[in-house]
Amino acid sequence: MPNIQAPKIPEGDKVDFDDIHRKRQEKDFAELQSLIEAHFIQRKKDEEELIALVNRIDKRRAERAEQQRIRAEREKERQARLAEEKERKEQEEQRKKQDEDAKKKKALTQKTQAYGGLQQKQSEGRKGAKKQTEREKKKKILADRRKPLQIDHMGDDKLKDKANELWQWLMELEAEKFDLSEKLKRQKYEIGVLQSRINEQSKFAKGRGKGKMGGRLR
Repeated sequence: MPNIQAPKIPEGDKVDFDDIHRKRQEKDFAELQSLIEAHFIQRKKDEEELIALVNRIDKRRAERAEQQRIRAEREKERQARLAEEKERKEQEEQRKKQDEDAKKKKALTQKTQAYGGLQQKQSEGRKGAKKQTEREKKKKILADRRKPLQIDHMGDDKLKDKANELWQWLMELEAEKFDLSEKLKRQKYEIGVLQSRINEQSKFAKGRGKGKMGGRLR
């Protein structure tokens, strides 16, 4: 183990350890004070930067909120314009449809009235005759029973169905008219044949000088 010698104390003035210790404390305190001041300065700087950052965030957030509000208002206005335009178009289409329905109803009414007028004229012509046949009487009864059309409340589809129904009815009437006409012709022919036979039998009875018919209708 090496020999350790005590340090030599210089001769002359005595060493003031208290002074050395005091100076060392003053130096340490000064360094500590500098560190504290530097810490607070940095902290203040950091706080200022943090406040500035928060302000920038708040400002950006407010700007974005304002932009979103403006976009929302514009979108709302656009949707309102679209809704108004859609409603206007629907009203225009509805008006056109109503006009077309009214025209169709008017045309159908005119056709129906014309057809009814024709029937009425035919009925009046038959009334002017001295006698009416059974067919004319039936037509008069049908004309009296004919009810006016109720078509004001009908739409396009129902009007088409009604027109088809009237057309079918007209065709049935024409067929019935033809059948009745043929039947009338046959009846007239049969009456003529019977009348001819009756006349022949009458001549035959007169030729025999008898007062009553001696033949038999065949």
